[in-house]
Amino acid sequence: MIKPIELVIFDCDGVLVDSERIAVGVQVALGATLGWPLTSEEVITRFIGRSHADISAQVAAQLGEEAAAVWSKQFEELHREAVDCELVPVEGISEALRSITLPTCVASSGSHDKMRHTLGRTGLYEHFAGRIFSATEVGRGKPAPDLFLHAAQRMGVDPADCAVIEDSRPGVQAARAAGMRAFGYAGGLTPAEQLEGPDTIVFHDMCKLPALLGEQ
Repeated sequence: MIKPIELVIFDCDGVLVDSERIAVGVQVALGATLGWPLTSEEVITRFIGRSHADISAQVAAQLGEEAAAVWSKQFEELHREAVDCELVPVEGISEALRSITLPTCVASSGSHDKMRHTLGRTGLYEHFAGRIFSATEVGRGKPAPDLFLHAAQRMGVDPADCAVIEDSRPGVQAARAAGMRAFGYAGGLTPAEQLEGPDTIVFHDMCKLPALLGEQ
């Protein structure tokens, strides 16, 4: 018998806010400017779902520490400007959140400052206030399970009773490594086949999430 879900853990970028498209565009532009040409597909594979520290390490390995610092600073500035102009919630997420009665929280590779900005711009911050966790709080980012285990511990729920809503390959890998049920949202940038795996349900329409969680 499958145990009931007691906590739903949401990733932020690409699950709650439609920011991944913005981030990919900024990363491609920075690569072209700073000397590491990347296609959108390469950025998705290398960077989506990864922590700031992991992305910076990849850039440093390619271009050096000084260039990585410049890349990081410019990304933060350009991303913030684009978010202010373009960011919207992921399609269907507001409706889904209204139907989900289970306890929820956010666990993201992004910093708390970034989430305050993106969730704030889309009107979602207050829904999760006090239940938002960042990879900056743990030693290892996704695909390691540390962040999701940290969120479960802080929320007082056994990992086996948690469901994780993710849109990236590192994210669903982290959920599986944490012993949690993964729901891979394939309505964004990551192809569905990259989200598939054991203990994982892949879906394309956020409005269908409540039913998948057993809420309808």
